[in-house]
Formats: sequence, structure tokens, C-alpha cells
Amino acid sequence: MIALESVTYIQGWEKPAAMASGKTTLHDKFAGGLSPDEKTLVTLRDELYGGSWDQMLGDLRDRLKGKPYIFKLDNRIQDDITRIENLSDHEKKHNINLAEFIKKREAK
Repeated sequence: MIALESVTYIQGWEKPAAMASGKTTLHDKFAGGLSPDEKTLVTLRDELYGGSWDQMLGDLRDRLKGKPYIFKLDNRIQDDITRIENLSDHEKKHNINLAEFIKKREAK
């Protein structure tokens, strides 16, 4: 995974009017640096949880508490929760869907 600290941001990046080419390059680079586990989580989020990180996190947290849950994700629940929070934060901060960038990279 690419640490957000290692990415150089363009001044005004957070603004919606930021240049599309800079935005695409950053997200392509971020998506390209995702681990297989992170890519799997993005895919599962879209396929099993209708694109909702909140529903996926709720499901994992319910499993940790011994409550009924939808999907079984090995014994790495806490690690997956951390990954999901990081992926979700990146998507919210930049108003994107990482699945689009992963699909684009895999199509190359």
C-alpha cells in the first residue's frame, strides 16, 4: 500500500476544480499500490455490500462481537477493518470509487 504521506499533493488538490490529469495520476498510483488483500476488500464491498464501507465494517464488527454476520473473512478481521478504514478515508477525501481505478488498471 502507498502511504498517503509519501504522495505529493498539488496545491488546491482538495478542490473539485483541480486538474483531472493530476487527480487521475494520483488515484491510479494509489490503486496500483494496493495489496491483493485491499483489492479484494474493494471488490467484496461492491459485490456483497452494495458499495458500502459502513455496512462491511458493521458486518465485521458484529462478527468480532459474536453477533450474526454476512460474510466470513478469515481470522484477520481487525487487519481488514484497518484496511477498510484507510481505503474508505481515501475515497471520501477525494470523492472517488477505487473500484473504477482497479478495473482500469486490470484492463491494461
